[in-house]
Amino acid sequence: MKLATLCYVFNENKVLMLNRNKRLDDMHRGKWNGLGGKLKNGETPEECVAREVEEESGLKIISPKLKGFITFPAFDEEDDWYVFVFTAEKFTGELTESHEGELEWIDWDKVTDLPLWEGDEYFLKWLHDDKIFSAKFIYKNFRYVSHTVEFY
Repeated sequence: MKLATLCYVFNENKVLMLNRNKRLDDMHRGKWNGLGGKLKNGETPEECVAREVEEESGLKIISPKLKGFITFPAFDEEDDWYVFVFTAEKFTGELTESHEGELEWIDWDKVTDLPLWEGDEYFLKWLHDDKIFSAKFIYKNFRYVSHTVEFY
């Protein structure tokens, strides 16, 4: 089991996206994603998301909002991944180069035109809802199969 966070940082109608193109061993290589990563021992999801966003972008997010929780059974064909999904609209600092890939502010209405994981198009539209979602996304051989969701 792996616990992780994922954050979509907004600046008006743009969202900060990461083109995962630097590490050859990255299972996300070639995909665009929000920022985030694995929780360290003793870390809360809020602490993790703040640390990961700062490590990957140089930005310090202020008051991230929990938008949902996603279960990815055997996503990497080994472990179940449990991901806390956040948004952030307030931040300080300047963008720095990321060791994970290239960062770019993308118009929100253009995000689904990027090469994303196939299931992302579903939960991205839930980020602006007033409800919190709990979803399960099934992938086989790194290909989207199906999902279920509950809203609270």
